[in-house]
Amino acid sequence: MPGMAAADIRVVPTGGALGADIVGIDLAQDIGDADFHRIEDAWHEHLVVRFRGQTLDDDALAAFSRRFGELDMAPTGRGGKPFNPDRPEIVVVSNIVVDGKPAGALGNSELVWHQDMTYNDIPPKASLLYGIEVPEAGGATQFYNLYKAYDALPDALRQRIEGLTCKHDATRSSDGRLRHGYEEEYSNEDRPGAVHPLVLVHPGTGRKALCVGRRPNAWIVGLPDDESDALLDEIWAHIERCGFVWTQDWQAGDLVIWDNRCTLHRRDTLPAGSRRHMHRTQVRDTARPAAA
Repeated sequence: MPGMAAADIRVVPTGGALGADIVGIDLAQDIGDADFHRIEDAWHEHLVVRFRGQTLDDDALAAFSRRFGELDMAPTGRGGKPFNPDRPEIVVVSNIVVDGKPAGALGNSELVWHQDMTYNDIPPKASLLYGIEVPEAGGATQFYNLYKAYDALPDALRQRIEGLTCKHDATRSSDGRLRHGYEEEYSNEDRPGAVHPLVLVHPGTGRKALCVGRRPNAWIVGLPDDESDALLDEIWAHIERCGFVWTQDWQAGDLVIWDNRCTLHRRDTLPAGSRRHMHRTQVRDTARPAAA
């Protein structure tokens, strides 16, 4: 298969708590199996990998994304249709407005730490985000290492959460907006959402990671509301305190891939009047998160 030889690829760790650059490859070209396996190994090791200086159309983005597995279809855009009917796998992430209509979704949201779509029984295993137009300042994406967060748990807290499960709220988006078709208020028992172990085992690495989704409206199954809130607050305070973070400062032509099973992410605020336009794909997993 055409493409650069594996020896031309270099993996350069960021030096942070996670993340690495992969250099020496053009993702618009066909990629041989040896090259892809090296990319996949680096992704498993570093949780987030970045390719700078790429020039990708939607066909090339979808083709490379599909090497990681089957792709989810994008949530529909305006009018209930994909933003690009020829590429329904592509999510357009944009804060740009054209003729009074948004050019994409999620333009100024995703400001809180979260894992993608853990309110589903089988959340996606990976997301790929390609920067087409990015602001000169602001709008950085932060990533958090949930392996390290688990490893750093105090012994007493690790023992308390062993075997516990958490319900992840399906009713609201990561910016707090109520999704269509849901009620404003639910009890924890009745609130729609998937239940996952608080500690999962990653199927590709065998390592343990916290599985926390988002803090708002989460509930530890079986605990009284006040006890659940107190324990979740303790877990999230631990996450914030440890700070196992790496920040992606975007350049046009960056493609970033993150492992949704062992990372959190969030976006910094965007300066008023700034423009941000990106294309994103999402890779399906094949099984529910497995308990440790």
